[in-house]
Amino acid sequence: MKRKGIKIAKISILIVALLVAVGLISPTWTPAIKGENSMSLLEQIDINGTRHEVMIRGNDRRNPIVIFVHGGPGCSEIPYVRKYQRLLEKNFTIVHYDQRGSGKSYHFFEDYSNLSTDLLVNDLLELTDDVKEMLGQSKVLLIGHSFGTYIGMKAAAKAPEKFVAYIGIGQVAAHVQSELDSLDYTIDQAKQAGNLKDAVRLEQLRDPIERGEQFTPRDMIRKYGGAARLIDDNRDYYTGFLFNREYNLLDVIRYLKGVSISQQILLEEESKNHITDIVDRLEIPFYFVMGQYDYMTSVNAARDYFNVLEASKKDFVIFKESAHYPQFEEKELFAEWLNATWRDLAF
Repeated sequence: MKRKGIKIAKISILIVALLVAVGLISPTWTPAIKGENSMSLLEQIDINGTRHEVMIRGNDRRNPIVIFVHGGPGCSEIPYVRKYQRLLEKNFTIVHYDQRGSGKSYHFFEDYSNLSTDLLVNDLLELTDDVKEMLGQSKVLLIGHSFGTYIGMKAAAKAPEKFVAYIGIGQVAAHVQSELDSLDYTIDQAKQAGNLKDAVRLEQLRDPIERGEQFTPRDMIRKYGGAARLIDDNRDYYTGFLFNREYNLLDVIRYLKGVSISQQILLEEESKNHITDIVDRLEIPFYFVMGQYDYMTSVNAARDYFNVLEASKKDFVIFKESAHYPQFEEKELFAEWLNATWRDLAF
């Protein structure tokens, strides 16, 4: 009986090892879209000296191009974003990419010591040219989300001729102001919930936050509803990693490794070099899109930046049921808004 138990244990270990091995190397793809001119591509593209993972999806490749710049830093949206963009794919060709050192664009043994937002901006601009050539189009709408707005703003300011307009969702603004808004919100919510230990812990962070040396803990912002109200963004990642075909187990490891490397470098750069001091004018129309309850990137800080940022055309848009992800939390309204905005830009 003992020997039989040992054999079963060995077989179980072998099965687990086999499943892990298959998961590590299983092929990845993005599901096809029906239609003669549809586009569904997931592949590595050489950009600015390294390979980037790019996903392009749309019902008609002749539709206008939208490039999304993910946030984090390091937090690719490719693993789960399909569930939120089906309406967008009807009228736009949607481009997502894993930034250098992030997700499937993280390559083991590659040197990332020179990682910077300027390098990521140059990557984005080269990607834009490549996508235009691939799809035979000249017009691109640039959308940044969260930390991706830092990169998107710099790209739009550096090469406005490449884009029709810029949209910042969860727009980064004055660093200290935004973090203090987040701190005050979480402290107030903790007190209302009777969680005095959380309130005390958070209050102890005020001095380093005021000096620009600390962030309001994201787990606290999430706990008190300042990250997402209508979706579970963490669960989206888990289910995406497990069930979607764009990532395999090896890609998940690359994702986690990329986050561990890029966040410290890039967040420190952003906290020391405020976007409000870098970009004070855009030569193209721009839109700040914020969720009413966003305390990952403060609505008040974004509005103050909007008020002083110059452009020939600009608008500040609030989605009243959302926090940091209005494009996902209110996806139907966001799709309607984007369609109307494009019609306004095009005509």
